[in-house]
Amino acid sequence: MFDLLDGLIEAFSLIIALDPDLIQIVLLSLRVSLTAIIVSTLLAVPLGTLLGLKSERKTRLFNKIIFTFMGMPPVVGGLIIYLLLSRMGPFGVLGLLYSPSAMIIAQVFLATPIITGLTMVGIRAKGSEVEETARSLGAGSFLAAWTVVREARFAILGAVITGFGRVIAEVGAVMLVGGNIAGRTRVMTTAIVLETRKGNFELAIGLGVILLLLSFIVNSLLYNIQKGGRSN
Repeated sequence: MFDLLDGLIEAFSLIIALDPDLIQIVLLSLRVSLTAIIVSTLLAVPLGTLLGLKSERKTRLFNKIIFTFMGMPPVVGGLIIYLLLSRMGPFGVLGLLYSPSAMIIAQVFLATPIITGLTMVGIRAKGSEVEETARSLGAGSFLAAWTVVREARFAILGAVITGFGRVIAEVGAVMLVGGNIAGRTRVMTTAIVLETRKGNFELAIGLGVILLLLSFIVNSLLYNIQKGGRSN
């Protein structure tokens, strides 16, 4: 108990002092995960919208594939990306393995099905009625689709936040393709695992506290936006 208390005190001391190692790890984590979620959003939201606007009967196979990948174990996703980027893989010539780029690719691979699936569900919940209303008022296909997206924007935002939560907390996939190299590919989650094994609990706890704070901030933002949407 006292070790935990001491660890918490030292962890907050590192945070307050802006420990260089801790800051470097946090900044790399944010750079990798934010880049991955932006790319995933640009890919997944249009795809989820397209699937959501079509009848479930026509997209049944795609739905099953997306839902399968939504529940895919992250370490399996990391293994797939590792095999693609390894020296023997089809993209090994690019030399991306054990780099932040490989970590971004792995996170995009994990987040895209989640955002696609949740966007599709959100669009489908709003789509039929809103699209028919828009078309009855003279809207074309593009404008009708945009109207549905606007109506489902809080569901889409929730999908993006869920995807971000998945990638920022990921360990197995990023460790496989990134290698957890100090100063190069070490992010918060992999650093927590390493520092815990080394017995350096204060840094591990500090990173854990920052992860929890990021989760709280992101979810609070989503809550406030959705609350504002309901009040309109």
